[in-house]
Amino acid sequence: MAIHKFTIPEIIFGRGSFDYAGVCAKQLGASKIFVVSDPGVEAAGWVDRLMDILKREGLESVYCNDVAQNPKDHQVKKGVALYRQSGADVVLALGGGSVMDAAKGIALVASNGGEIKDYEGANQVKDPLPPMVFIPSTMGSESNISQFAVVTDVARRIKMTIISRTLVPNISITDPNLLGTLSRELLLAPLFDALAHAVESYLSPLANPLTEVQSLKGLDLLWRHSRPALATLSLDELEQLTVAGLSSGIAFTNASVGLGHALAHALGGMYDVVHGVSHALLLPSVMRYNQPECEAKMAVIGRILLGERLESDAATAEAGIAALERFREEIGLPTRLREVLPDNTMLPKMSRNAAKDICLLTNPRPAAWKDILNIYYGAW
Repeated sequence: MAIHKFTIPEIIFGRGSFDYAGVCAKQLGASKIFVVSDPGVEAAGWVDRLMDILKREGLESVYCNDVAQNPKDHQVKKGVALYRQSGADVVLALGGGSVMDAAKGIALVASNGGEIKDYEGANQVKDPLPPMVFIPSTMGSESNISQFAVVTDVARRIKMTIISRTLVPNISITDPNLLGTLSRELLLAPLFDALAHAVESYLSPLANPLTEVQSLKGLDLLWRHSRPALATLSLDELEQLTVAGLSSGIAFTNASVGLGHALAHALGGMYDVVHGVSHALLLPSVMRYNQPECEAKMAVIGRILLGERLESDAATAEAGIAALERFREEIGLPTRLREVLPDNTMLPKMSRNAAKDICLLTNPRPAAWKDILNIYYGAW
């Protein structure tokens, strides 16, 4: 068997684990916390609760909430200036993927200098980051356990992917209670983000026995609990989604992702489309494109989505993709690019951007920019 590396942070999981945020920060030597969140999490009441928890532990804090969907390079720059003048010693992110990626960007530039674009790609980070405690307010992105950060370069209209072991937070706290303040609509995009992580990590050439078991567990839990969670918003069902997201995240941070993320990054960078919505639009098309190179694995995915195996791997794989498409329509996510884009004039430019994305290196089937353009047109 080949030698594999497997990286995850210290993970604290369970209902009520949010209350340990201050203890965890103190464990990392904190005296003043740089808290990153956003107005949506504030409105749900979680930021005020966090501040109370930190005060009980005798910890000071400074607060940054200038974070938008698909965090921007200029927001990272402003956050770095605030961090440097604050004298903070630990970074704590409370929010979804955008908040956590912004927090990583701030910690990275504050400790290594330069601009966030200097670190685009893999293994460009030289110096250690400040200690980090991340608390997701939803599921799906799993930036709280990953060695990835994605930040939009506004001038170039692309989402930069930064990959480094130093981006893995020291401590991840996942409290299913935080999902209890989300509406059904706010769960839709994260579900497809997690589905993309499970599928792409399983198909990745870097997949190994340690990651494959997490990919398939995540996919199985997502598929069995998504409908009841959306129908009832039951905490029991939401808790299963957080487990699913964690499993998928553990898989993709070690096995990486592929073509679907390259396409989603290009789409989000050009048009600021929500990342999970991008996957809802493109994941079935990407799976069809990859099927000739990994039909046996696609059939394994199909068996999970169908609950049975059909007469052949090809039939099982294709029926699984069709089931995913029906689910996408059933829950009310857009199914065609034309539903979210003003026109298709930028598809060639997006295709060239996607062809340069580092995530493409771990796709099971090579894809040139014209192959990518055909996928975009097919999804139009």
